[in-house]
Amino acid sequence: MSENETTTNFIREEIDKDLASGRYKTVHTRFPPEPNGYLHIGHTKAIIIDYGTAEDYGGLYNLRFDDTNPTKEDVEYVDAIKDDIRWLGFDWEDREFYASDYFDQLYEYAVQLIKAGLAYVDDLSADEIREYRGTLTEPGKESPHRERTVEENLDLFERMKNGEFAEGERVLRAKIDMASPIINMRDPVMYRILYTRHHRTGDKWCIYPTYDWAHGQSDSIEGITHSLCSLEFENHRPLYEWFIEKLDIFPSRQIEFARLNMTYTMMSKRKLRRLVEEGLVEGWDDPRMPTIQALRRRGYRREAVHAFIERVGVAKTNSVIDYALLEHTVREDLDPIVPRVMAVLHPLKLVIENFPADQVEEFDVDYYRHDNDKHETRKVPLTREVYIERDDFMIDPPKKFFRLAPGREVRLMNACLVTCTDYKVDEKTGEVSEVICTYDPESLGGQAPDGRRVKGTLHWVSAEKAIDGEVRIYDKLFTVEAPDDTEEGEDFTDFLNHDSLETITDAKLEPSLADAEPGSRFQFMRQGFYYIDPVATEKEGHPIYNQTVALRDSWAKIQAKQKK
Repeated sequence: MSENETTTNFIREEIDKDLASGRYKTVHTRFPPEPNGYLHIGHTKAIIIDYGTAEDYGGLYNLRFDDTNPTKEDVEYVDAIKDDIRWLGFDWEDREFYASDYFDQLYEYAVQLIKAGLAYVDDLSADEIREYRGTLTEPGKESPHRERTVEENLDLFERMKNGEFAEGERVLRAKIDMASPIINMRDPVMYRILYTRHHRTGDKWCIYPTYDWAHGQSDSIEGITHSLCSLEFENHRPLYEWFIEKLDIFPSRQIEFARLNMTYTMMSKRKLRRLVEEGLVEGWDDPRMPTIQALRRRGYRREAVHAFIERVGVAKTNSVIDYALLEHTVREDLDPIVPRVMAVLHPLKLVIENFPADQVEEFDVDYYRHDNDKHETRKVPLTREVYIERDDFMIDPPKKFFRLAPGREVRLMNACLVTCTDYKVDEKTGEVSEVICTYDPESLGGQAPDGRRVKGTLHWVSAEKAIDGEVRIYDKLFTVEAPDDTEEGEDFTDFLNHDSLETITDAKLEPSLADAEPGSRFQFMRQGFYYIDPVATEKEGHPIYNQTVALRDSWAKIQAKQKK
C-alpha cells in the first residue's frame, strides 16, 4: 500500500487475506462500463474503489467496455467515459479493452460448454423463458428443448452464428438447475440473436453474449484478480463462479460493495436516458443531471468528488446519502481557493444623492478576505449610482430584517455607509424602482469614522461600471427524496422539479470580471459559488455563469442538530 494509506475497509481486508494465502501474487482490477450512456456520480465510487485499490497495492487497473448490446451503444459514450475517467485523475495506460475483443474466445468457450453438456439451444420466447423460470418461492420448469443432443446443439448454435434464424427465435442457455434457489442459476441465457451493427465489429456477429456470460470470462481472460462491483451483482456471483469452474479458467474473485445512492437523485442510466431522449433536460451534460459531465459544467472540481466519495466510505450494506453532504463537500473544496467578487442578480438602482455625479472612488479589495497568505486585489469603483440586490430593500421591514429600509443606515461592502432617505415606486408594477440615499463621506472604505455600529452590509456594483451577465441558478432535478420509489400509476417524471433552472439575463457584475475566461470560478459574495461554463459560453457567444452551489450549508445545519 501507499505510505499515506491509513485506513482500511472490508475489501482490502479480503485482498490482504488473498495475498497472504498465496491465492494471488498481485492485485489487478478493472472498471467495466457499458457504453450506453454517460457516467454519473454513482460510477465515481466504483472507479475510485477499483483504481485506488490497484494503485495502493502497486497493481494494475484495466478499463474494459462491456459492449455486448449494440442496440444501445455508441462511440459518443465511449469517448465521454474515457474523458470523465481521465478528468477524475486516472490513467489505464495501454490497458483499454472491450468485451467485443473477446467475442471469438467467448464463442469457443460456449462451444466448450455445449460439448460438455452444460449448454443448449432453446426455442422458447423471452416471455416463455421468464414464465418457465419460476419465482422466489417456486422452482422453475425445464424447457422442452433442454435435452437436445450435443450434436444438435452444436449445429443449431453455429447456424445461429451464421444468421439462419430470426431475432428472438432461439437463444443459447447454460444448463444448470431450474430448481435452484438462486434464480440466476436457472439456466440463464448466454447468447441472443441481434441483427444490429456493432460499433467495433461491424456486421461480423449476429449473436451477442449477455452480460452474465461475457463479464466473468472477460475478467478471467484479462487476469483480473479482484472483480469489485456493487451489491446488485451479489446474486450473480454463484453464476460467475460456476462458469469459471466449468471452463477451468483463471479464477477471478468477485467482491461486492454498497453502491452510491443519494436523495433527490437517480442512478439508473435507463431513466436518465429517458430524460434526455424525451427532452426533459438539455442533454446528458445538463448541469441538473447527476452525470460527471454535468457536474463538470456546474463547476465541481475532481478534488471535491474524491473527498465526497472518501466521506461516503466503503460499506457492505446499501444506504442513501443526503444530497446536502455532496454540496457541503463542494463548498469546503471551493471556499479556500475561489476569489470573491460582487454580483447583483436581481438589481435595484440605488442613488447616492450627495455623491458627486462625475466622481469615481476606487478601492483595492482583496479577492481572498480570510486568507492571510493570499494578497491579490482588484479595483472596485464606487459611483453615484449603484445596484443592490432587490431583496436587500424593504419599505416596511419585519423586526429581524437588518438590511436597507427608509431611515436606516447600512454599509455598502468595502465602500461606505449609506442612509435611505427616500424611494420611488413604479406606477405600473407597484414595485420599488429606485432607492435614494445619502452617504457619510468620512466612511469611505466601509468603516464608520466614530465607530458606530452598523448591522447591515450589502454587496453592490457600480451602475456605470458594471458589466452585464447571464447567470443560471440550479435546484434539485426532483421534488421528492426518492424519485425511483413510485407507486402504481406514477412515473418518476411526475416528480420533476419544473423550477430547477432559473435563468437571469440582466445580472450586474463588478468590472473585474470583464476578462474572466471560461472555466473560471468565483464566489459571488452573499450568493454562492459560480463557474463560467465553457460549453454554454461557446454556444451562446457570451459568458454563462452557472451556480455551482449556494452558500447556505444545509448539511452543516443537519450535523449541528444531530449534536444537540
